[in-house]
Amino acid sequence: MPEIGHPKLRRLYDYWDGKRQGRKMPARADLDPLDMTFIVGNVILVDIVDRSPPRFRIRLHGTNLVQRAGYELTGKMLDELPVTEYRKLAVQSFTQVATTAEVLHGRRDRIFDGRIARYETVIMPLSDDGERVDRLIIGLIYDDEKR
Repeated sequence: MPEIGHPKLRRLYDYWDGKRQGRKMPARADLDPLDMTFIVGNVILVDIVDRSPPRFRIRLHGTNLVQRAGYELTGKMLDELPVTEYRKLAVQSFTQVATTAEVLHGRRDRIFDGRIARYETVIMPLSDDGERVDRLIIGLIYDDEKR
């Protein structure tokens, strides 16, 4: 179990974990958006559309994250993320979770308007067949956001 600091991210992880019901990972159908209203603006939902090499489509880019980043990725391929440095990190992180089916937790820094913004993230796999990762659910919260 990762050492998740932010209470909303911990709650999202616990929700995901509870939906596994003894499986390695839950399916997308196991998750109810109404159960996640506490974090919905800070969620990214990703479809894995190709395996070799992995390619990712952003199904949902949470509104808080869109406002913070200044761009909208909902419905777009991850390749369209306009900041090369963050696109490379996202591809690497998403690929790791897609291939290992293991949760990835991290704390990172990002530059906005010349200032460092620290954030915490947790990336969790989803699988319709219980074996192959076909989606990712990601929670991401900046340190300066209200708890």
